[in-house]
Amino acid sequence: MRPYIAVLSARIRMLLQYRTAALAGLSTQFFWGLIKVMTFEAFYRSTTAPQPMSFDQVVSYTWLGQAMFALLPWTIDYEIRGMIRSGAVAYELARPVDLYGFWYSRNLADRIAPTLLRSLPIFALAWIAFDLQLPPSLAATGAWLLSTLSAVLLAGAIATLLSITLLWTISGEGISQIIQVSIFVFSGMIVPLPLFPDWSQPLLNALPFRGLVDIPFRFYTGHLTPDQLLPHLAHQLAWTLALVLLGRWLLSRGLRRLVVQGG
Repeated sequence: MRPYIAVLSARIRMLLQYRTAALAGLSTQFFWGLIKVMTFEAFYRSTTAPQPMSFDQVVSYTWLGQAMFALLPWTIDYEIRGMIRSGAVAYELARPVDLYGFWYSRNLADRIAPTLLRSLPIFALAWIAFDLQLPPSLAATGAWLLSTLSAVLLAGAIATLLSITLLWTISGEGISQIIQVSIFVFSGMIVPLPLFPDWSQPLLNALPFRGLVDIPFRFYTGHLTPDQLLPHLAHQLAWTLALVLLGRWLLSRGLRRLVVQGG
């Protein structure tokens, strides 16, 4: 474990230096957060029908989405993509570590560091000025933190799987576009999943993407209670394990057919 913890720590420290990029991301997240809050406010004011979430819960859900946006695994590691295209991935194969574990550690760091840079300022400003509510109880806070940790592990598994698919594609743009749309729609990042039609709920609940956004955010807002934590954690961790096993299998097959040419 020590080599992978070292990789994770070193890459987080490196990525934390990109403060200007984080500042640009902050302004973008605030802009879209305000637009989404105004849209939901118009929706709630235009209807008297009972909704599965209160407006205050939706507002907090929305600001959490902006704060945790960088956690989503919707991009492919550009360094790994460049190495596979150029053949420099041969250097990765020469490392005395497990390649999947090495790439997984990199992808975890790519999710954690930008989230740390962006989330704290957004949390503070949204709480002060934009009606972000705090968790309803200490138990709800603990459930949110545990489910967020599981979401990080799940995001790392998805991002690593995307990197491995580059062994079969030329650019990786196709799979990146597909996964980006799937994550944004089915995780709850665009619209909270409880607001989707009833007929879609079984599908949404079965997919892994709700473990990235919907589960942690609903614990934070109190829409899910702490006594519901275990089945939802099991959903996140089961999908994480399944995607890790799938990724390891695909990587072993990809490396058997990999051909690196050059001097």
